[in-house]
Amino acid sequence: MLNFGFAFSDLYSRAGLARIDAAFLRYLGEGDAPLARRLAAARAQPDALAKKAESELLIALAPHLEDFTAALFGITAEVQALSARHAELAPLYTVKRLFVQRRATHRITPDEAAGLDGAALEARLASWFGQPFSELVFAREVSAWLRDETQHADRIETAVQYAAWASQTAAGKRKHGTGILFRAPSKLDFLRLVPAHTDTTVGYAVHRLEHAHLRRREGFSLTDAGTDLAGALDQANYCIWCHEQGKDSCSTGLRGKAAATKEPAAGANAPAPGFKKNSFRRDPGRLPAGTKDFRVPQGQDRGACDRRPRRHLRR
Repeated sequence: MLNFGFAFSDLYSRAGLARIDAAFLRYLGEGDAPLARRLAAARAQPDALAKKAESELLIALAPHLEDFTAALFGITAEVQALSARHAELAPLYTVKRLFVQRRATHRITPDEAAGLDGAALEARLASWFGQPFSELVFAREVSAWLRDETQHADRIETAVQYAAWASQTAAGKRKHGTGILFRAPSKLDFLRLVPAHTDTTVGYAVHRLEHAHLRRREGFSLTDAGTDLAGALDQANYCIWCHEQGKDSCSTGLRGKAAATKEPAAGANAPAPGFKKNSFRRDPGRLPAGTKDFRVPQGQDRGACDRRPRRHLRR
């Protein structure tokens, strides 16, 4: 049984979901009446809500929905424990945005960062930390120093230099390649997402991946291990600031000038004739001539199809 007088069967019927929704609205009204009125107004006239205002409303509702869901399933203690882990990691995202990106990389250029001694800076910081260097320790200590910048001016300056070195030099990026604190979003060339090197010295084009990007697949196991909680929260924090700018490109696509389709130059990674970015929708009627549709036929086992050799789509 669920709490609030509901049963699991209510999750699988429209009437049950409507009653759960009504219970949430009562729960929200008891905790934040103004927010409940905003939600009611948005539901009454959804088209009148601007995209940014919609994002702000969803973000404001999220903590209340999380608490209600935890209470409904009786997992409040577990959710609170997870929230505590989120709070423990919070300095990473504040320091990344306000210190690393807004201060260090703005004040020190990549050329200046290349002349810094990252190892010496790390050793100096670790002596002040009193514990082994890590991104989370760096974020916590810097947060504490920033509360009194006059007293900790020398330590903050050292941290600025290290952050610039770690985020802007090849050596720093290698050292923190699996971290998040010193990794900033970068522009992507959507027509060259695969970092292939093209060699034409043999009379024809040979495309190779750099060794660091090469992953050997064993059977059907994934070659990407995914991310951990810190990495997931890093993405979530980035999404919130994207909402703040009114972009929300992940769900709506690139708009305006950014959405213009640019024809690729001849060479590696150029799409097959007839393709446009985001044009492939598993519709055989839209496939370019000469290509084969590898979709699973209706009623056929997907696993059987996935075991077929993968050849080039274009013949």
